[in-house]
Amino acid sequence: MRKQKGFSLIELLIVVAIILIIAAIAIPNLMRARMAANESSAAASVRTINTAEVSYYTAYPATGFAILSVLGGAQPCTAGVATGCLLDDVLAQNGNPPASGKNGYSYTTTTPTANQYVAAAVPLTLNSTGTRRFCSVEDAVVRFEAQSVAVPAYAACQALLALSN
Repeated sequence: MRKQKGFSLIELLIVVAIILIIAAIAIPNLMRARMAANESSAAASVRTINTAEVSYYTAYPATGFAILSVLGGAQPCTAGVATGCLLDDVLAQNGNPPASGKNGYSYTTTTPTANQYVAAAVPLTLNSTGTRRFCSVEDAVVRFEAQSVAVPAYAACQALLALSN
């Protein structure tokens, strides 16, 4: 009897089935870990925007708080009222192109009055890039709401739950 060289079709199918089972277990966990990382980055970015807003307001009190694009500036950046140079330009321009966001989230700031602002981060694709939106006002408390992609208004942001450290 000749000695067989290689693998039989059944052996190969068993190996492929085992690999597919392992992949079916691992991929959902990987997606959850990626969403958690995106959410952590979004919360940290909102904190960074808070710091930039307070710094800008301190430097230019007559102007008040600024919108997101004013807080950044292309390198080399010269600080001024129109370019605060307080944020990295990727965050300040909300990704490049703007629809791409940063780490699966889209960032905005609104200034209802010169003495108020709302910084917000919303997932680009709900349940894929993230499950929670984050926002903050001038009290610098980062708040969140699950399962929402709407940018909150000033009063709506203040009503949300605070993010615990």
